[in-house]
Amino acid sequence: MAYNPETVARVRAQYEDRRRLAVEEAERRKFLLHTEIPALAEMDREIASVGVRVFRRALEGGDVESDVQRMKEEHNALRAKRAALLHAHGYSADYTDIHYNCPECGDTGFLGTQMCTCMRRELTLASYEDSGIGHLMQTQSFSTFSLEYYSGQEKETMAMNARTLCDFSRDFARRREENFLLMGATGLGKTHLSTAVARQVIDGGFDVVYDTAQGMFSAFEAVRFGRETNANEERYLQCDLLILDDLGTEMTNNFTLSCLYSVINTRLSQRRSTIVSTNLSGVELRQRYADRITSRLFGEFRILQFAGRDIRAQKLAGK
Repeated sequence: MAYNPETVARVRAQYEDRRRLAVEEAERRKFLLHTEIPALAEMDREIASVGVRVFRRALEGGDVESDVQRMKEEHNALRAKRAALLHAHGYSADYTDIHYNCPECGDTGFLGTQMCTCMRRELTLASYEDSGIGHLMQTQSFSTFSLEYYSGQEKETMAMNARTLCDFSRDFARRREENFLLMGATGLGKTHLSTAVARQVIDGGFDVVYDTAQGMFSAFEAVRFGRETNANEERYLQCDLLILDDLGTEMTNNFTLSCLYSVINTRLSQRRSTIVSTNLSGVELRQRYADRITSRLFGEFRILQFAGRDIRAQKLAGK
């Protein structure tokens, strides 16, 4: 996943701050306990001295195994006494340990040379905030999707759509080659369920890019005219899941048609999942886009037809 360099720099700086604050907080707790429990301060000095002796003996070489083992046993015994002392004063054994936000990577963001899941998620969420849809993810989820604005067959259709997308996002690790085309008039819940999918997939530790069709075409145009690097294109091609909203609201020309075909075809060939939503009908899509695009949309994407009346209009009218 090729993230925006500025986003990466900002998130890495946040990780450095988290790690520093976690260390400082642990030192603060230790200082206060040393003041409260003088015996603990002496015990910590003994534990530290044992560690130094183990290190020095290991450097000396020769037959050091028995000596090192003996000092390790001494160290473990001191740690046990320390835990008992803390417990006697009402503190947990790990009270003065460093408590990282992510115990897996220790707030470094990496496990060896591999990026930790926590940092991947932070980068994606940061990208959402940059694109202006972060607020949607706070309120739009599967649990907040309501069927009360639908009735009859429309309600059954929308319940099935919600279940289908929920099952897909929860099982994304095994179904990450599937594609969906969400079709229907404006205000029927396409954006809500798309955001819910994004949120669920991110929680699974995968990379998601969510953008409008116009936003994606603008990004490609910026690369074309040298205002952005190729990484700005790669994020749409290489992410685990691309959610392209409002296809059909953009100005269509040869450039946008070429971009759309490139994105769809590349992702299909690389078996990367894509969700496209549109207010256009099947006939309108075929009239607006080239056969090589619509043949892929209707042949390689699972179509979910959204039904009902504009929810926003219902809310304004008090339903």
